[in-house]
Amino acid sequence: MALLTWNSRYSVEVESMDRQHTVLFGFLNDLHDAMMKGQAQKITGELLRKLLEYTREHFSAEEALMASARYPQLAQHRTMHCELIKNVEGFDVRYRRGESALNVQLLNFLRDWLTNHIEREDKKYGPWLKENAKR
Repeated sequence: MALLTWNSRYSVEVESMDRQHTVLFGFLNDLHDAMMKGQAQKITGELLRKLLEYTREHFSAEEALMASARYPQLAQHRTMHCELIKNVEGFDVRYRRGESALNVQLLNFLRDWLTNHIEREDKKYGPWLKENAKR
């Protein structure tokens, strides 16, 4: 059973970003599923690598859309993205050091950050992009 299921509540009404957000939900659910099966340690390293890679790509795409539409809160949004990357990199360092309590902390961090960021921050840019995006 998925920890977090994508639904319209999380939609930012920008199809490409919604698709990318569902991929991020998938990473979270993969970790949760592995934890429920007692296999989290087997996948955490690879999951962190994929998460960092995909998150950087997603943030780049999201920020490019905002820049092209001259989104007024781009700088603040970019700062939040940088903070997330630093946090996930920190989890990666901890994983490579062999910290055993990492998976629960990582799962909770990702769940909270992802849902809060989408619902509180990303939803703000949807209407702006629809009105101001270059056609």
